[in-house]
Amino acid sequence: MKLDGKVVIITGGAGGLGKEASLLFASEGAQVVVVDYHQQSAEEVAKEVNGLGLAVDVSQRDQVDGMVSEVINRYGKIDVLINNAGITMDSTLVKMTQEQWDRVISINQTGVFHCTQAVVPHMIKEGYGRIINTSSIVGRMGNFGQTNYAASKAAVIAMTQTWAKELGRKGINVNAVAPGFIMTPMTEKMPENVLQGMKEKVALQRLGTPRDIANTYVFLASDDSSYINGAVIPVDGGLSI
Repeated sequence: MKLDGKVVIITGGAGGLGKEASLLFASEGAQVVVVDYHQQSAEEVAKEVNGLGLAVDVSQRDQVDGMVSEVINRYGKIDVLINNAGITMDSTLVKMTQEQWDRVISINQTGVFHCTQAVVPHMIKEGYGRIINTSSIVGRMGNFGQTNYAASKAAVIAMTQTWAKELGRKGINVNAVAPGFIMTPMTEKMPENVLQGMKEKVALQRLGTPRDIANTYVFLASDDSSYINGAVIPVDGGLSI
């Protein structure tokens, strides 16, 4: 198993991409900490993976610090952090409210900062770490009605590349994954003609799956990617080329 004995924190770990990642990491031997905004969901997935489930709003630094302390007290280390938590609150620029802007930035951008800054001192102490940030192709291409989301995901790319330069010498690799169109419970509810239109924009002519993203997370968390640092890996079937 590629991650035997590794302690892995996955934010947003109870739904969609995060749940798939939690299951896959556990199957690879990792001790998984499922962090999610919803306590019941976090506990349910943690039970499935024989891990630890914690309810955390990543935009709240005190909650993040408490989570990290609990993980260290229980396991003694943190090997991998996957900053997967994220939300959307879409609106065009002229209609976007301050609340929509602030909430998306607080989770998708500030939350990544909070979790990473809280975890990194423990990784530096061990001389080892893997930080994987979830961006999006929207962070590079933009998208109609997603000023807040696109801005937050572009910031994730900038933070990833900055931290890669700062932390590489400490034995910590920092990379990002940029998903494209992924089939989730939300997209499954879209009309068939909309889904077909999305597929036609992708070179591979299909939507991605949560497992496609989880596989990339596992690769970046494993020793197979030991010389990859500061990369932003598009997992989009060729949508962004």
